[in-house]
Amino acid sequence: MGDRAGRVVVGTWNWLWGRPVEAGGKVAVAVAEESLLSMQESVQKLAKAVAMQVGAYERAQSKYQQKIDELKTFEQQARLAQRAGQDDGARLAMTRAIQIEKLLPSLQQQVQQAAAFVGSSKDKLNRERIKLEQYKSDMQNIKDLAEVNAALESIAKVNNDFDIGSARSSFDAAKNAVEGRHRTSTALAELSENPQEKLAADLDQLTLDDQVSLRLQALETPFAPKLPEAPQP
Repeated sequence: MGDRAGRVVVGTWNWLWGRPVEAGGKVAVAVAEESLLSMQESVQKLAKAVAMQVGAYERAQSKYQQKIDELKTFEQQARLAQRAGQDDGARLAMTRAIQIEKLLPSLQQQVQQAAAFVGSSKDKLNRERIKLEQYKSDMQNIKDLAEVNAALESIAKVNNDFDIGSARSSFDAAKNAVEGRHRTSTALAELSENPQEKLAADLDQLTLDDQVSLRLQALETPFAPKLPEAPQP
């Protein structure tokens, strides 16, 4: 793509030295865009150079054709002069024709070389244009991929910011901790109670219940006063 494109790309990478190009974000897209612009400029310069080569080739070809026409003209003049009996004029015309005839092989070789150069340059220009179109397509794909990456990063950020699973885990852990403490407190309360004292209290309660029952039964029995016994005769 040319020396300037290489210098621009190298300069861009030097400017971006130490930056996260490999991360595939905005910096990488900027590097690709700058490189694509450099390639476009190089292809444009190559096209101008090829156009200049084509112009030079056409001028050389025109000059070669002109010399061929001159050769034919001098040969025709020599024939006409000879027919007219003008030997000096015929000899002068033929001399010029011979000079041009000696020059034509060299001119022909130069024209052929120019044609080869132009053909090679045109082929190179076509290849570079095809590559450039591919890079343009890749550039659009790079931009699209960068947008997808940004969207995925946004989705990941939302998932991290609203991590309900983490909150659920924290809630379950707190619930388990409270229930575990309740079981521990209940066990400690049971262990702290004296079995003997509990048994004595239960017996006292049973005795009290029996007394209450007897008193209640006594309330249900009608009271009959006891009469005095009669004296014996």
